[in-house]
Amino acid sequence: MADMIQIRRDTAANWTSVNPVLAQGELGIETDTLKIKAGNGTTVWNSLGYLIDTGGYGTVTSVGLVGGSTGLTTTGGPITTSGNITLTGTLAVANGGTGVTTKTGTGAVVLGTAPTITGMTLAGEITGADQTVSAINLKDYGEITNAIGNATGAKTIDLTLGNSVTATTTGATTWTFSNPTASDELCGFSLKLVNGGSATQTWPTTVDWPAATAPTLTASGTDVLVFITCDGGTTWYGFTAGLALA
Repeated sequence: MADMIQIRRDTAANWTSVNPVLAQGELGIETDTLKIKAGNGTTVWNSLGYLIDTGGYGTVTSVGLVGGSTGLTTTGGPITTSGNITLTGTLAVANGGTGVTTKTGTGAVVLGTAPTITGMTLAGEITGADQTVSAINLKDYGEITNAIGNATGAKTIDLTLGNSVTATTTGATTWTFSNPTASDELCGFSLKLVNGGSATQTWPTTVDWPAATAPTLTASGTDVLVFITCDGGTTWYGFTAGLALA
């Protein structure tokens, strides 16, 4: 007749409730967790540790977590009994994150590659760094005005200050245009010039006027001129939008 070896077994709750002392080397298994303990002949069940080796189970006494180079920081660890470990920060894009999605205050905002932005309200300036924005609809928009004020002597129209320019002639003026966009882009600005015909206006030699002739401006009144370039300012095309305006 074959011998049969059986291991004492019961649910974890029953083991805890009865809390027996297992004999030296005697095994006990929790049928619902499959965890095993081995007796020593003196220690009650609840004070025994679970087996660790060869597929057994051990007792975790402390759990900690570190953020490493992920961009995240942790608080609350290590945990020895119960509690929470809290992750804060923004998961770095290199570690699978998508970058910053919301921000208030000042400073740079870095978004992941090709993010989807829905329902965003801007409360400050955005610098596009000469990047392309495609398939957009604009409404109720304006252009920043670069108000030069009185114009005499050497004057520079710097397009980084705005594409709408105003000035009032108070003496002979020599104009320079600076900082147009890249050579593969259309770039332009309007110039509202008051009393432009009251003194000599010297335009950049790169300006191509209709019939190669600059317009005769109004000595006492307002003229509006428009300048565009498609090659980064190598050539500017100048034309009048209105002369002697009221």
